Amino acid sequence: MIFKVRYWGIALLLLAFAPPATLRAASPMAVDLALILAVDASMSVDETEATTQRAGYIHALRDKRVGQAIRGGPIGRVAISYMEWSSPYHQTVIIPWRILSNEKDAQQLADELEKLKYTPGSTTSISGGIDFAVKMFKSNEFEPQRRVIDVSGDGYSDFGRNVIEARDEAVKARITINGLAIMTPRPSWRQPTPPDLDTYYRDNVIGGPGSFYLAIKTLEDFTRAVLQKMVLEISGILPEPDNEFLLKKS
Repeated sequence: MIFKVRYWGIALLLLAFAPPATLRAASPMAVDLALILAVDASMSVDETEATTQRAGYIHALRDKRVGQAIRGGPIGRVAISYMEWSSPYHQTVIIPWRILSNEKDAQQLADELEKLKYTPGSTTSISGGIDFAVKMFKSNEFEPQRRVIDVSGDGYSDFGRNVIEARDEAVKARITINGLAIMTPRPSWRQPTPPDLDTYYRDNVIGGPGSFYLAIKTLEDFTRAVLQKMVLEISGILPEPDNEFLLKKS
């Protein structure tokens, strides 16, 4: 009996002086933003367009203005994941969640993305991409101040459930959806880009506090637009009403 009393006394003493982390689970890491880059990989995206899309994100991550935007936040950290979507049943996480706190972190993410193989998908389901991205927010170990899905694509959502329903459910969950409508010319043998894709994204895809879209008319504009968009999203700055926000040259 004396042995038991002494044993529990020592145990309680050790618990009293134990570090807090050993007594309870660590709190989730706080970040300014959790951003999912949701990129169209459907059949309408040819090799040139696919290469240009990925190169645009790689270039943006290597630009010092993205790093400056990350460090300029109240917390100074963001979480980013890169995924590609096509049909209602085809979504692939290319880069899982990464915590970025400076230019070096962003450049490492760009280097990793550059080495990964691109695999084309099939049909176009923006709603499938949105639904998949929403689930991704539930599988992280950090606490974001803002949650954003950044959807880029070159066509209507013509498979899966109604994209407005997917958009509205995401917004109801306090997730903002921004859009990048790719309206670049296509070869004559391919179906032309929808002429109203920009307004389609405006009316059907984007939503939530501070949501916006940008329209890309030439592949040469893609890199600049992606950089603009990422700086806006990370910094939380709202673009001008005409979507002609321009970054100053370094």
